[in-house]
Amino acid sequence: MEQKQQTGVVVDLFCGAGGLSHGFVREGFRVRAGFDMDPACRHAFETNNDAAFNERDVGSLKKADLAALFGKDEPTILVGCAPCQPFSTNNQRRPDHPEWRLIESFGVLIRETTPDFVSMENVPRLKSFKGGKLLAEFRSLLEDELGYSVWCATVNCASYGVPQTRRRLVLLASRAGRIELIPPTHQPSGFRTVRETIAHLPPLAAGGQSPDDSLHCASRMSTTNLARVRASRPGGTWRDWDHHLVAPCHRRSSGRLYDNVYGRMIWDAPAPTITTKCTGFGNGRFGHPEQDRALSLREAALLQSFPEDYEFFAPEEPARPQVGARMIGNAVPVALGQAIAGSVARTIGAGEGDG
Repeated sequence: MEQKQQTGVVVDLFCGAGGLSHGFVREGFRVRAGFDMDPACRHAFETNNDAAFNERDVGSLKKADLAALFGKDEPTILVGCAPCQPFSTNNQRRPDHPEWRLIESFGVLIRETTPDFVSMENVPRLKSFKGGKLLAEFRSLLEDELGYSVWCATVNCASYGVPQTRRRLVLLASRAGRIELIPPTHQPSGFRTVRETIAHLPPLAAGGQSPDDSLHCASRMSTTNLARVRASRPGGTWRDWDHHLVAPCHRRSSGRLYDNVYGRMIWDAPAPTITTKCTGFGNGRFGHPEQDRALSLREAALLQSFPEDYEFFAPEEPARPQVGARMIGNAVPVALGQAIAGSVARTIGAGEGDG
């Protein structure tokens, strides 16, 4: 397959392991650099995207930092996914949470550098955070103050080839004409499934690791959790278990509604949303459909639509389960990143056609 080539230079804020950047790479864009505070992401970002990783607080960046990266001869594209933790249900009670101000920092950099294109991806709850004021102010900066064309909506990632039920807020902004996300590439009848994504991987026991792929490793399980996963069926809940296996917290009336944990995935459906806790059976519906264990890191990465050869750790470095799960769960799914990149490419192409 011939590699696409697009005009445009990308800088990725809050880049993490590079899921969003890799979507732009696959669409043929050149990613110049990424910025993130997590040093564990350096190898993954640089190795897979041929771009420099900068361990920097986005709030400390200045106009000159980005101007040195963008240059003047190609369309400039500033993308980012600010940490979503401050917009969780728990943290919405903390209006002083320091990380929500990172979106304000993102806005300051846009005002100072006015890139040709901007993309932001986040959790849908951002729309209601602080009564919707934060997102409204960000949009007003782009549309009213800076004159961008803005498109913003909640997206079902499965509609763009991500084999999970993840829903995300996507914002696109353009100074080069009207922009919107490309039409869905997958319809519900053709959503990618767990089976077609991970069934080809060799079987593992809990605590096992593939000799051919260090990322295909599964967490150990206690004797109790092994009994629980063996009593679980795909799509079921802990309500299917014998009473002695049910956790004490779920026996109480306050815990009876929480049945979205200790579950097996369904082979012929998209996976649940992959989180930073995706390698723990008790943290969600992260049990393998057949094997008595939770997801491996490689399985989680594939369900986030990373290619199978994506490196998260250096070859000489052992896979660290908690670190790997954090990088994978926090990432923008690559297929969604490619849809965002394709939307930018379409707008650039439309502008060039008008010239």
